[in-house]
Amino acid sequence: MQTADISAVVTGGASGLGAATAAALAGAGARVLALDLPDACKSAPEVQGVEYLPTDVTSEADVRAAVDQAAGDPGRPLRVVVSCAGIGPSARILGRKGTHSIDLYRKVLEVNLLGTFVVMAVAAEAIAATEPDEHGQRGVVVNTASIAAYDGQVGQAAYSSSKGGIVGLTLPAARDLAQYGIRVVTIAPGIVETPMLATVSDEFRQALAAGVPFPQRLARPDEYAQLALSIVEHDYLNGEVIRMDGALRMAPR
Repeated sequence: MQTADISAVVTGGASGLGAATAAALAGAGARVLALDLPDACKSAPEVQGVEYLPTDVTSEADVRAAVDQAAGDPGRPLRVVVSCAGIGPSARILGRKGTHSIDLYRKVLEVNLLGTFVVMAVAAEAIAATEPDEHGQRGVVVNTASIAAYDGQVGQAAYSSSKGGIVGLTLPAARDLAQYGIRVVTIAPGIVETPMLATVSDEFRQALAAGVPFPQRLARPDEYAQLALSIVEHDYLNGEVIRMDGALRMAPR
């Protein structure tokens, strides 16, 4: 799948993994619609080829409006969707203040899992309406899970559940969309240097990096973007979850 002269949608595109991916796709010649919450879009960096659209990924109406805009250029068909939007609050099932907030659990699943599904389903409908390339391909969906889907730590019940759902969604989604020439692949990152880690101390960050077998450092958002572009360009990758974690296996705490 080529990246030049196509349109792409990237959720969570104003910062972190999404921003790096949006910039990389634009640099490869794509027209990129970066979806994020209104405040995030206002503070997003200006990147040539990237347009920011205030969007709540849990809202089908919001997502449809954004996808319609992304699919509106007949000269650059919508071919690529990368879902990076997500939240990661921590709470134990039983804590000092009682049970895990049901509203918080629901919110994490709505943003991380339901949001991913809404974007994939709505975008797939638009992609399926495009003309295929000479190989019968119409598009690629790259979703974002986490190694927490496999190695969830204390306090990650909601986050791990949501990311485990994305892992479980990958193969059936790839099988469902195969008839339309749409591939689905998921990236499961380890510990990445994103705004989620911005509030922790350097000492804590160094301790996290020391736990990674090799390279013994945190991953960079541009490395996620590099992998996402490789997936787009590699036509035989489909229905798979790829760990990007430096061989890290998370301890319980």
